[in-house]
Amino acid sequence: MSAATRAPLRSNRPVRRAALLAAGAAAAALTLSACGSGGTSGGGGDTGFVTGNNGIDTVAQGKRTAAPDLSGRTIDGGTLDVASYKGKVVVVNVWGSWCSPCRAEGPNFAKVSKEYADQGVQFVGINTRDTSTTPARNFEKQQGITYPSLYDPTGKLMLRFQKGTLNPQLIPSTLVIDRDGKIAARALQALSEENLVKMIKPVLAEK
Repeated sequence: MSAATRAPLRSNRPVRRAALLAAGAAAAALTLSACGSGGTSGGGGDTGFVTGNNGIDTVAQGKRTAAPDLSGRTIDGGTLDVASYKGKVVVVNVWGSWCSPCRAEGPNFAKVSKEYADQGVQFVGINTRDTSTTPARNFEKQQGITYPSLYDPTGKLMLRFQKGTLNPQLIPSTLVIDRDGKIAARALQALSEENLVKMIKPVLAEK
């Protein structure tokens, strides 16, 4: 092959390399968005959230919206309707057994849920994107989680929330629902024990 015919082949290599790099970056971004440390965007919408410097967003009492219907089958085969907990402060944690940040925050939720169980606080999980309940049940056993979790493999329950409240790509996410069934706070990231308590206490103290 002459130099004249080899030259065009060499000139195409940088283009192909750039295309491969771009494709790899896009795939990596998609993977990270499916399970990451979270963020501050709920995906648009006017939800009244005010962002705090600790990753916790809050809504003033007079500006809160009601939580949607959250009911269905649990991962242990039972049924649950979150509305039955009205009158309590409800902490809703969206998680998946496949999610590393969920595993990191799991012990914090197990501990705090037990500490606040007799103070009018009820924890509820929403398990998502697990293709069966077996890994979800194993996850809860390993983490020491004893509160119920709704089984939501396709994320339908998350889509019931007002636009901008939750971002289905940000797992884990946590919401605190006040005694009147309205959304008072959220965190679109994994929570430390300290920050989880910081989410709960102000809502629990409300009259």
